[in-house]
Amino acid sequence: MNLKFDVIIIGGSYSGLSAAMSLARSLRKVLILDSGLPCNRFSPHSHNFITFDGEKPDVISSKAKEQVLKYETVTFEQDEALSGEKTKDGFAITTKKGHTYSAKKLLFATGVRDVLPNISGFAECWGKTIIHCPYCHGYEFKDAVTGIFANGQKAFHVATLVTNLTKSLVIVSSGEAEFTLEQRSILQKHSIDIIESKITSVEQTNGAIQSVVFEDGTKRSLSALYAALPFEQQTDIPKQLGCEFTEFGHISVDLFQKTTVPGIYACGDNSTMMRSVAYAVSAGNIAGGMINHEISIEMF
Repeated sequence: MNLKFDVIIIGGSYSGLSAAMSLARSLRKVLILDSGLPCNRFSPHSHNFITFDGEKPDVISSKAKEQVLKYETVTFEQDEALSGEKTKDGFAITTKKGHTYSAKKLLFATGVRDVLPNISGFAECWGKTIIHCPYCHGYEFKDAVTGIFANGQKAFHVATLVTNLTKSLVIVSSGEAEFTLEQRSILQKHSIDIIESKITSVEQTNGAIQSVVFEDGTKRSLSALYAALPFEQQTDIPKQLGCEFTEFGHISVDLFQKTTVPGIYACGDNSTMMRSVAYAVSAGNIAGGMINHEISIEMF
């Protein structure tokens, strides 16, 4: 059975739900496919999102889902999209449960998957005391002994932001440090040490980091560790359908969240370096509005 919709949204977290609400309020028939694995599921609290600052992520998404599903044109399916294809009328998506759905437009709100290093204790702390964003987590660790697990420009960039939050800062480059002479001078001016030894394990209790252990057996006590990790897309369907990607690995979109393939949009963490709940909601709102605008013009 092939069910037809105006729009299929793949990903039912903050960005996808935000887009669905915009579309629902214009009476568009929307299907949301969600695998149930949001990017921030490891974080106990969400910050820097006005009206919900400090709330649990699943409380925010549950409230959003409840509000979106009050609109009768929205269908939510707990299922994983496995493949997609172009059709004469738009697109078709096949899911893990064996269903096929078709729609005029596609929206990918699938987020990304962080690739965690194979370091004992790291995963237990991820999203709690090993963190990715000063705006999302930094205030909670102000004045704390803090590390930056990154190298080169990435580490330097994080350092510029975090020095306003704490003066107890160390960079763990995990290999030969890749800083320019000017960058080294600035880091030294701020009394930021650089440790080139590789981390072999993280000592922690219930996700609270205590120290990092290096390959030479030494330790460094820390209360927080920023980690600039590589990531991968949650799904390769955009690639299957011909979407272009940025040099950093994000789905390439314009200011209206349009991809390079007509009829396909993307929003949220999969298409931006600005990883936050607030930004995801904003991008979803824009995507929903622009998809409706496009459908409206085509049908008028």
